[in-house]
Order: sequence, then structure tokens, then C-alpha cells
Amino acid sequence: MPDYRDDDLVNVETHHERSDVNVRALLWTVVIIVVFAAVTHVLVWALFKYFAREARREIRPPMTAIARPVGADVPQEPHLQPFPTAERPGQVMPPDRNTAEADMEVMRRTEEEQLHSAGWVNRQKGIVRLPIDVAKQLVVQRGGQP
Repeated sequence: MPDYRDDDLVNVETHHERSDVNVRALLWTVVIIVVFAAVTHVLVWALFKYFAREARREIRPPMTAIARPVGADVPQEPHLQPFPTAERPGQVMPPDRNTAEADMEVMRRTEEEQLHSAGWVNRQKGIVRLPIDVAKQLVVQRGGQP
């Protein structure tokens, strides 16, 4: 194995090459990006806090020159839920047949009457409605055939 020394390998045309990258400019770019990101995050956080505070405030009347019509807070007829009326501000209308609760009660009462009473479904075709107990007995007597 040959023995080499550093003095033997000297080439005058080759030398240490300086970097093509400007490290100072690169570091300044990174610093500017980090500062910009930090400032942006702080501004977004401040905007969020401002909008959250505004949302928690009481609802202010609209800033417009147009007058709000009387009774605009109550939807037009039919009222499906009880609402305060202009005659009795602050009081809620008692439930009546125009409320969802009363409509549900009427529907359930009608369904119960149909389940427990006999009547015609279609007189021309001869289709009748039987009480549920009678219908169950007929199904058992026929062996499961309706």
C-alpha cells in the first residue's frame, strides 16, 4: 500500500469554495417571517377577543333610518307557538288550538279514537276500520292471516 503525504497532493487550481448562499440575508428572511407570523397571530387573537365581546353584548337596535313596523317581533298568523301579544306585552298567549302542543294533543286523541272504534275507511270498496282489540282477535282466529 502506497504511503501518501499531504504535500504530495497539492493542486494549486483547487481550493476551498465559498458558499453561494448569503447566510446573513437568509437569517434576516427567517427573522422577518417569524416576526410577521407573531404579529399576525396577535392581531387575529385581538380580533377574536373583540368579536367575542361584541357578541356577548346586548342586542342593539339596528342603526338605520327606517322605522321598524309595529309587531315585527311576532311572526304572522298562524302562530304555531305562543308569543307575547301587543295587547298584553310580556304575557304569553295561553295555549289554544293554534299552538303546536294543542295540535299534537288533538292528533293523538283522533288516533286513539280511530284505534278503539269501528268505522268506514272506504265504503265503495268495502274497507272498514275495526278496534285494535277486535282486529287482534280476528288475526288469532284466522291463524295469523289478516
